Order: sequence, then structure tokens, then C-alpha cells
Amino acid sequence: MTKSKSYQRYPAEFKRMALLKASEDGVTANSVCEELGISFRQLSRWRDEFRLKGDDAFKGNKQTSNNELTKLKQELAKVKKERDFLKDAVVFFAKESG
Repeated sequence: MTKSKSYQRYPAEFKRMALLKASEDGVTANSVCEELGISFRQLSRWRDEFRLKGDDAFKGNKQTSNNELTKLKQELAKVKKERDFLKDAVVFFAKESG
């Protein structure tokens, strides 16, 4: 059985901050990578993406967010139904015992 490698996901603001820090005078990319705990290769990928896409870089995947939101709404509706059923059951059994 093989274990799949998990990757660290960084928010857009973190990526932008890392690029800004690396572009400051007298600061090396390697020192920024060491300070933030990221690889030089990762920082280079972010820099390339930013050069290609500009302000549209690091937008993320909206579809994933929408799918997750839909799932959470469905789960919330189910939990509310279960809660209402349990409330009704409490009332029923309270009448029976009293």
C-alpha cells in the first residue's frame, strides 16, 4: 500500500507576500524561502505564474469552493431535519411519561 504525498496549499496573500519580500532590495530569494519554509522551486513557480497572469494569478479553483458549499448546505439541511425530529420525540415522550 502506497501513501499519497500531501501538498501544502498556501493562500494567495501568502504567495503575494513572499514574492514582494523576495523583490526587496538586498533580500535574496533563498533567504525568503528559508524564512518562510518553502522551496526555491516553489517561489520560482509563483513568480512565473505572477509574471504570466498578473493580478489574476493565484485565484484558485472556484468550482471546488462551490461544490464544497453545496455539500455543506445539504449536510446542514439534513442535520436540521434530524434536530427537529429529536425535538418532536422529546415532546412526545415527555407527554407519555407525564
